[in-house]
Amino acid sequence: MTSDTFDERGPKAAMENQNVDPALWPLVEGFPPIDLGPETLPGFRAAMVEFSVMPEASTHADVRIEEVTARNVRCLLYRPTPRASTGALLHIHGGGFVMGSPEMDAARNIELARATGCTILSVDYGLAPEHPHPAGLEDCHTALTWLAAQATALGFAPGRIGVIGESAGGGLAAALALLARDRHSVALACQVLIYPMLVPPAQSIDATRPDPRTGRYIWTRASNNFAWSAYLSGAPADEATIAGLAPDVGGLPPAFLAVGELDLFVHDNLAYVGRLLAAGCPVEAHLYPGAIHGFDRAVDAAVTLRYTRDLVAFVLRHLG
Repeated sequence: MTSDTFDERGPKAAMENQNVDPALWPLVEGFPPIDLGPETLPGFRAAMVEFSVMPEASTHADVRIEEVTARNVRCLLYRPTPRASTGALLHIHGGGFVMGSPEMDAARNIELARATGCTILSVDYGLAPEHPHPAGLEDCHTALTWLAAQATALGFAPGRIGVIGESAGGGLAAALALLARDRHSVALACQVLIYPMLVPPAQSIDATRPDPRTGRYIWTRASNNFAWSAYLSGAPADEATIAGLAPDVGGLPPAFLAVGELDLFVHDNLAYVGRLLAAGCPVEAHLYPGAIHGFDRAVDAAVTLRYTRDLVAFVLRHLG
């Protein structure tokens, strides 16, 4: 163990020395760093399924959930009741492109639908390595075009649709905004990128200027390397469909980007914010001090409550 990670007073003291928000310590203790690889991936997938328990129906009588098929892509549809939807969000779950499902974010999507009045469609896209890039992105685009086609039936205006995603889902949401622009398929009202996974490791700022404070908790460099390798499956990165490499980010909808200062993706995320601004895209960016990857899973932490207020306010401004 190197001197920059060791503290004789124990791991908690070492963490505090790195300025991690103390309220996030229970998250770190309960969610050790993910050590992804070919041998461990099945176990992590199974664990995610085990922990992705749908809330009891009695807890969300005001938000109806149903499983739907959007042109052969399985999705979960959240509809606030009895009020009419103000707009809609296509939600894309995280999991490093290689694991996860819509069920893992059910509680958060219930709360978001409740707070914003939006219909939410959460897409069960194909996971790598079985479905390498761009299969998952194409699934998301299929679900997005289905959602737009169902606007009248679902009770929201076709021009009030946004995309939202966390981590790998945030990277896919950013790529989907580019794809929808290039294909002239759906005119998005906004894009919500939560600590998005935007850039393959070889092209990341971290490759040439690694920040020793980042990538220590939850999502590590080793897992990131494996996930991108599985996602790209040996093929060259397609710059047009990987947001952080896209040569042109002009003409995109207003963006909300949230990231913690200790997240592995922080420098690439802030660089993307700069590119969006330079291209004339309205951006609301939030850098949360002391926050790590997945910090919003600590639902009662002050930083998460602040982030949630910021997120809901943005969605209401653009879709409310």
